[in-house]
Amino acid sequence: MFSEIDWMALPKTISPAATVFLCVCVLKASLISLLSMLFSYWTDFVLVWEEPLSSQEEERKGLGLTHKKWRMAFLNKLRDSGLLQETVKVLEVKTKICFVLLSAPWNVLCYYAEEITLRVPLQVVTAPSTNWSARVLSRLSLPNPMSQDVPNPPLDFHTCQFRNNKLQRRSGTFRGPAGRQVVLYEILARTPYGSVTRGEVGIDRLLSEQVFTAGYPLHEGGFNMPTPPVPLKSWDLREILYFYWATWSSWRHYQPLDHIREYFGEKIALYFAWLGFYTGWLLPASLVGTVVFLFGFWLMATDVPAKELCDSGNSFPMCSLCHICSDWNYSSICLTYKAGILFDNGGTVFFSVFMSLWAVTFLEYWKRTCLFLSHRWDCSEFQDIEERPRPEFTAMAPMTMKSPVTGAEEPYFPEKQRLNRTMTGCMVIILMVVVVLVFLMAIILYRSILTVFIYKSGGFLTGWVSSTRLLVLCCVVPSEMHRTQSKYEDMFILKVFIFQFINFYSTPIYIAFFKGRFIGYPGNYQTLFGFRNEECGPGGCLIELAQELLVIMVGKQLINNTQEFFGEEERREDKQEEEQGDSPWEADYQLLVYEGLFSEYLEMVIQFGFITIFVAACPLAPLFALINNWVEIRLDAQKFVTEYRRPVAERAQDIGIWFPILQFISHIAVLTNAFLIAFTSSFLPRLYYGYTRDETLTGYINFTLATSPGNYRQTQPPCRYRSFRNADGDYLPEYFHLLAIQMAFVIVFEHVVFSIGLLIDLVVPDVPEEVELKMKREHYMAKQALAENQSLGISLFPGEKEVPSKVL
Repeated sequence: MFSEIDWMALPKTISPAATVFLCVCVLKASLISLLSMLFSYWTDFVLVWEEPLSSQEEERKGLGLTHKKWRMAFLNKLRDSGLLQETVKVLEVKTKICFVLLSAPWNVLCYYAEEITLRVPLQVVTAPSTNWSARVLSRLSLPNPMSQDVPNPPLDFHTCQFRNNKLQRRSGTFRGPAGRQVVLYEILARTPYGSVTRGEVGIDRLLSEQVFTAGYPLHEGGFNMPTPPVPLKSWDLREILYFYWATWSSWRHYQPLDHIREYFGEKIALYFAWLGFYTGWLLPASLVGTVVFLFGFWLMATDVPAKELCDSGNSFPMCSLCHICSDWNYSSICLTYKAGILFDNGGTVFFSVFMSLWAVTFLEYWKRTCLFLSHRWDCSEFQDIEERPRPEFTAMAPMTMKSPVTGAEEPYFPEKQRLNRTMTGCMVIILMVVVVLVFLMAIILYRSILTVFIYKSGGFLTGWVSSTRLLVLCCVVPSEMHRTQSKYEDMFILKVFIFQFINFYSTPIYIAFFKGRFIGYPGNYQTLFGFRNEECGPGGCLIELAQELLVIMVGKQLINNTQEFFGEEERREDKQEEEQGDSPWEADYQLLVYEGLFSEYLEMVIQFGFITIFVAACPLAPLFALINNWVEIRLDAQKFVTEYRRPVAERAQDIGIWFPILQFISHIAVLTNAFLIAFTSSFLPRLYYGYTRDETLTGYINFTLATSPGNYRQTQPPCRYRSFRNADGDYLPEYFHLLAIQMAFVIVFEHVVFSIGLLIDLVVPDVPEEVELKMKREHYMAKQALAENQSLGISLFPGEKEVPSKVL
């Protein structure tokens, strides 16, 4: 503060009054700075509301006595709960911003920690925590380029449930600031401010009613490197996360998951653990996919049907693709046909099997990793035993019932009433799905109508229509009284995912399995609302599906990441300019609001669906997903460390309903790839022709083309079209032979893949051996710690060093 005064510029003689005034200003500024530091140190949570400076403006905005009444009642209840409060008011141009700084004394933390069954440390775990890649490289005596020494690693502890009468003497905090946040937010979530029967309970309702404009815990200092430089052990946790996780230079290193958990809580840490695990498993998938794609180049140069097509000249005049279009020559799609071989070859079948087994194995090993992390982070029994009922559920439940797990009386909502609410939510989802399908039908008609305009324009609009379609592709729950927050969020996620599943996958599914299937034949074309049904493009539906996936995996992801990157850079620069001289609570108030992990999970799960469900059409999809996720991890890390207000630390046992959704997608992927190879790819027709006629595939092009009936157009020579029909339009025996082969392939494919997947599930144990041993050890130590006449930590494993107990 004194360094900001230019002492040389002061006059040589200063009057006593000026001297006193100057000293008072300096002391006042120093005191404000000191108080700001002290408040930010002990503040656990901040509540904010804004008031217009003019009472008339307040009345015009409808901010009357009700909000003030609720706000004062809520703050008084918090004060009665034992929370310490400090109010700071900041005057802006047109508004007054009021900050309430909340802090929980130790005795209040102890009281609520026992009530919510918070777990506290007993003894340090001496076994190091490593992942499978580090162990493999260590056994091979190879250097590990992914490891990094992150300062101040949080310790791992054996833990037990907190008991106020036995463990309060063990002074300390509850696993750092994040642990204090869990306890404090529980108080905020269950404190009433009005009628309990009307659900007027908790901070979440007050935020939704705009009684408070914000509520958040404070970040721990800034994220820039300390100036002047200080030892790494003195760095704040936010600074460590920024320089060892959120910077682009950390792209090849392991994520500091324990640090993330310590700062943001288990729920966010599990998201980044899953994202990093998923990205790591994309590496072998992308390598195999790239090899399969390169194999397609060799086939493209040596493929006999491709050479036959390109050299055919005018030998195959094709029938028009719309009712006003003219004929075209099959040889005109030479380049498109060759490009299709890159995505449609024998390697595609192998890669589809590989990716199906990859998905099953990935989920099995994530299950093990998740269980290891949840136990390491003391959340393995959270949902079954420790999670409390939602405040809204507790307030509105009409009766109580004894819990079959804990034996305690808990609020209970009758199944019949909850079923009615559930059915209402399901009807809304069904309605939204119908709306999506109606829009899909509209898009199909849109494309059919534009086909006519394309032809009338002489082909001028062809590129424009394709560009607009791809551009559109790139840019485009009611309460059911669930008992816990986890179940509430899971059901909300499930409903939204059902809608998003139809929304994202309807177009690829239409192209893969329905487009060009119900078109009839020349002289007997089928129509929809008077328009001829849409056919596949000249190159076939698989090449269209590959183009669709490339747009999604490259174009859309590139646009999203580019916008996110430049948007964050601009916000970060603006934030650094605005924060000069602001108090910590003012600086954090200027940050973006954290809105949960739903959008992050949804983006990755939708991506997982594209690289598994439709991988037979685009072997490069895992590679593009890998590149995108490397960028996505750093962008998300930067958002959480620098752009978002600090989220409230939430506990979680796993990634919730997202794991069953991933399992559902992996099973759907097996069936989808089987049908895609059997009915959309040319793999089986080529195999059938090579086995029954010519193994060199000479004449294959003519084999796949039928001739239009003689009465189709009597004044012109007959044309060809892709089908297995005779001159009368009836199916040939080859069609039924091939259909039987296709159905048999689907059955064999899914049985083989599902059987191997089941074998993998049986071979890979769900609970790692080290976790099982630690669980037994922890149960034994918890029993000792809570016993009346035994001391903690007497028995140790053979060879285990005595480590002084420590409570975080």
